[in-house]
Amino acid sequence: MEGNQTWITDITLLGFQVGSALEILLCGLFSVFYTLTLLGNGVIFGIICLDCKLHTPMYFFLSHLAIVDMSYASNNVPKMLTNLMNQKSTISFLPCIMQTFLYLAFAHIECLILVVMSYDRYVAICHPLRYNVLMSWRVCTVLAVTSWVFSFLLALVHLVLILRLPFCGPHEINHFFCEILSVLKLACTDTWLNQVVIFAACVFILMGPLCLVLVSYSCILVAILRIQSGVGRRKAFSTCSSHLCVVGLFFGSAIVMYMAPNSHHPEEQQKVLSLFYSLFNPMLNPLIYSLRNAEVKGALRRALRKERLM
Repeated sequence: MEGNQTWITDITLLGFQVGSALEILLCGLFSVFYTLTLLGNGVIFGIICLDCKLHTPMYFFLSHLAIVDMSYASNNVPKMLTNLMNQKSTISFLPCIMQTFLYLAFAHIECLILVVMSYDRYVAICHPLRYNVLMSWRVCTVLAVTSWVFSFLLALVHLVLILRLPFCGPHEINHFFCEILSVLKLACTDTWLNQVVIFAACVFILMGPLCLVLVSYSCILVAILRIQSGVGRRKAFSTCSSHLCVVGLFFGSAIVMYMAPNSHHPEEQQKVLSLFYSLFNPMLNPLIYSLRNAEVKGALRRALRKERLM
């Protein structure tokens, strides 16, 4: 057994395995989606930084979400586009493991940032008089830094557990990037510990935050129904519905990916779901927040007016 174990130097990413004509079409389509992702999230981040009216805790966390979405997409999509342009794309072992590490870290950060955003909305609507105390800039900074540090530490745990495994082939990953479940299939030993840690992390980082979000929004819904002002009720519903759309898209696809039983074509299912929350979610997030949020649309109009005056 020892003689058959070798360290992998290069890994082949098989990608989508479709015809060349469809590959060209997908490459063009996904390139447009990736450009829209960077442009949309970049605009959201820029507007929040430049418009003083958006210097509030809610938009502070939204700016972090925009950074995470751009980073998340940039970690996975460029390699996917390379795969579509080449029949077979290779990646060295260390960059592959680094891609897995960053993919996990950014996914964890997005989960925690979404939870913090739901807590911010809960405090704003259910405890408005104490909002400036409970969501002071010091508290917001601590929450943001804790989310980033904890996420990278949790991803580091997965990385250490992966590096302890012996890899002996077949040196091929049936995916468009180094997704953790696909990487574990390269190991020539039992990966039960990795699987247990992944499941435990999913319970902690997916189910736990999702339950907190649902509890927060249950309290928010009760508080909104008590608001006498129709304008105030519509504003609260508009802000919270945007956040709930993002939460549903991200948590739903992630839970199906890592906690639902495998389908008859698990690898193809993984590719589609990974594509959904690696590309579509980051692309849709700025659209959801800009189209359903009056303050963001107002800030965008003000920025455009300033540009015309200049």
